[in-house]
Amino acid sequence: MTRLVLVRHGESVWHAENRYAGISDIALTPLGVRQADWLAGWAGEAGLSSVWASTLSRSMRTAEPCAQAVGAPLRTDERLRELAFGEAEGLTAAEMHQRFPRAREDFRADPVAHHLPGGEDPVKAAARFTECLRDIAAEHPGERVLVVAHTTVIRLALCRLIGVPLREYRRLFPFLRNCALTEISLHEDRTAVLEFNSPLPGAPS
Repeated sequence: MTRLVLVRHGESVWHAENRYAGISDIALTPLGVRQADWLAGWAGEAGLSSVWASTLSRSMRTAEPCAQAVGAPLRTDERLRELAFGEAEGLTAAEMHQRFPRAREDFRADPVAHHLPGGEDPVKAAARFTECLRDIAAEHPGERVLVVAHTTVIRLALCRLIGVPLREYRRLFPFLRNCALTEISLHEDRTAVLEFNSPLPGAPS
């Protein structure tokens, strides 16, 4: 059994307006940097053997101080990247409604069957993300590993791993806090959710 701690990166510069970042390479805010440092303080005492991150800079910037605290090199994998949102990248929900109102409403009704125009198929995103998690678990049997990634792919992966229809990811898991802890255990084909979206005690927010 491998325990994986899944963490959304620190606050990004598009956070305040809730713009869909997707695969756009967006920097952390000063608060996001402080959140990353606070996460590193936790990581240094958490019994971790390794730290992984997506290849987007907001994820790597969050994970780098954690890897230093653990004393292990930062590992990255493109499969941990966020869902690509196509024409919605950089837009708010209100701006999407102005530009493609029907597509936005279809997305709200079923975000998997009607993903955003030009965006990545969420089914494929969930598959590549969970494949990466299983590969990490296979490389670190019996260990505890930190994985810094992104809100949508984490929620999609949780649905896939526990056998919930992917279309329910926005309803069941409405949001993930920046640098909050979601921990799962993987053992062969069995997944257990040990903790979900738990804020670090005393962390900046």
